[in-house]
Amino acid sequence: MDERPVSLALKLMALTMFVFLLAPLIVVVPISFSGDSYMMFPPSSWSLKWYPAIFTDGKMTSAFWTSLLLAFVVTVLSLLIGLPAAYALVRLKPRGAEAMSALFTAPLLLPTIVLGLAILIVFSRYGLLATFQGLVAAHLVVTLPYAIRVLATALATLPIPIEEAAATLGASPFTVFRRITLPMMKSGLIGTTALCFLVSFDEVVLSLFMTGPRISTLPVAMYHHVEQQADPLVASLSVLLVILTLLVVLVVDRTSGLAKTFVK
Repeated sequence: MDERPVSLALKLMALTMFVFLLAPLIVVVPISFSGDSYMMFPPSSWSLKWYPAIFTDGKMTSAFWTSLLLAFVVTVLSLLIGLPAAYALVRLKPRGAEAMSALFTAPLLLPTIVLGLAILIVFSRYGLLATFQGLVAAHLVVTLPYAIRVLATALATLPIPIEEAAATLGASPFTVFRRITLPMMKSGLIGTTALCFLVSFDEVVLSLFMTGPRISTLPVAMYHHVEQQADPLVASLSVLLVILTLLVVLVVDRTSGLAKTFVK
């Protein structure tokens, strides 16, 4: 195996990339502890008042619970729909499987604003705008491609002889799937769950097209709050969301390992 030392230029390039990616946090975290009434960097004073203010803001708390429930429902539906679809594509290999796989992942290739406009035009005809059902359907458009892709990759890397051995011993196809295939797919299922949950919870462009006065998600509420007020409350909320994301990643890493879950 080639283990040549990494050049200094490559190390500097990697360091520059990490600094670029973490630059927003370097600004947002200090602002979240600002004692000022408006966002300013660096803050002229320090305070924790904006963190309790998050939980006393009715719009933010309502939008948070809406986003949490929405992400949960979308994740469950993505697994229930994506798992059979991935199994059919990988194990049954129907005619045109590659074309169907490309079709399922096509929404990821479109600009989100174009996708949101198309969904707005279609859903307006059926009264799905500013409804929870409409938000679920819209988010499924972007989470299902991820679910099918990750689950299909997980299925493709499983050792088929183990499943065949169980079948030759008298196990029914459903039993083989339930007792053999699903346990071996644990890392793929965990990765799909985490990915779909985070994508749905963090989706803002599609939600902007689908929300209204009756219902709003947390990213949309944050966007409108910044439009109306320039206080550090959004910065404090952003820090909490970063911590939530890190907790989800940590759970995935502790349960099955990040490399095993996402790298195949």
